[in-house]
Amino acid sequence: MTGPLDGIRVLDVTSLFPGPFGMRLLADYGAEVIKIEYKSKPDMSRYLPPFVKKADGKKGKWSYFYHFLNRNKKNLSLNLSAPEGVKILKELVKISDVIAFQFRPGVVERLGIDYETLKKVNEKIIYCSITGYGETGPYKYYPGHDLNYIGISGVGATIRDKEGPILPGLQLADMIGGGLYSVIAILMALISRNKTGKGQFLDISMTDGAFSLLSMPLGQYLAGGEEWIPILDQMTLCGATPSYQIFKTKDNKFLAVGALEPKFHNKLYKELNVEIKGGVDSADSIKQKLAKKFLTKTRDEWVKDLMEKEVCVTPLYEIEEVPNDPQIQARNLIIDVKTGDGIVKQLGFPIKFSDTKPEIRFGAAMKVGQDSKEILKELLNYPEEKIKELKKKNVI
Repeated sequence: MTGPLDGIRVLDVTSLFPGPFGMRLLADYGAEVIKIEYKSKPDMSRYLPPFVKKADGKKGKWSYFYHFLNRNKKNLSLNLSAPEGVKILKELVKISDVIAFQFRPGVVERLGIDYETLKKVNEKIIYCSITGYGETGPYKYYPGHDLNYIGISGVGATIRDKEGPILPGLQLADMIGGGLYSVIAILMALISRNKTGKGQFLDISMTDGAFSLLSMPLGQYLAGGEEWIPILDQMTLCGATPSYQIFKTKDNKFLAVGALEPKFHNKLYKELNVEIKGGVDSADSIKQKLAKKFLTKTRDEWVKDLMEKEVCVTPLYEIEEVPNDPQIQARNLIIDVKTGDGIVKQLGFPIKFSDTKPEIRFGAAMKVGQDSKEILKELLNYPEEKIKELKKKNVI
């Protein structure tokens, strides 16, 4: 047994970031995930830099992102524009638990692989559709990317500096609204199927998922109306609390200070020997006192002084510093993965189980269709001659 999802088969007909990220999580935890691409229309993430370096130090031809997003998956080359390709997909649907698509609405109907069609092939199939805006609404057919989805949802307005909204450092709608929510929905649908014996259609909108993150800012407005339109730097966790801030240190590095509750911030003030006069000092004056104090030592000196004092002070790392942190290392969050280009460092497994543990069964660097023969032969009992014929006809 290689994980809690051992025995679950997933057909991954997704590309780029959202779907591949979500389906890879299922693969990491034991599901048999078959990624379906076609040799003339491969996943575009194959061509995103940076590219993995070979053992000799020369640039390889495989994208790091493709490695990371598609490890632990098998790869089937399948032309879904060809009737025989659709026939093969339907045969796989018969023996699978989940199928995930990432096409704009209308595409699957045109190809003849929509839910109503595939449900007739396997009523237990869980059909996950990941789209930008969802399967309903006036924006249903609009194109878009992560920035569009966080713009519509309101999340983009919360990522800003003094000049206004800025480009985020993470693809929140892709990763959460598309990737993580598709995994959550699939797992819930599997549980439901255990009770009912039936699969169902999952409508995953990246905009919806991003919108769901607005519990505090939008919740404040909905609760209080026009008088409570959120001004971010006046919200508790966005600047209003003087002891919940990012502070610069003597060496121009930064600390994350999260001393939110009184038991933490009172102890912080005591450890810093900063006198706070109740009823006299405003939030701004307390913030100024703390800012001035933190400029007297380097970040690492403050970490050494305070991190073990239960005052919720940690370093705010730059990306290149993260791999060296002892907590990151202790949790094995960066792992070595063997690929066709050699050993590649990747993000590890974020969820820990006591018994059924995830593992790397095979790395990425998959050629399009590298497992086609195995899949068709072992799962569908196709003879060698039939497989050769399908290759000649550009079906696989």
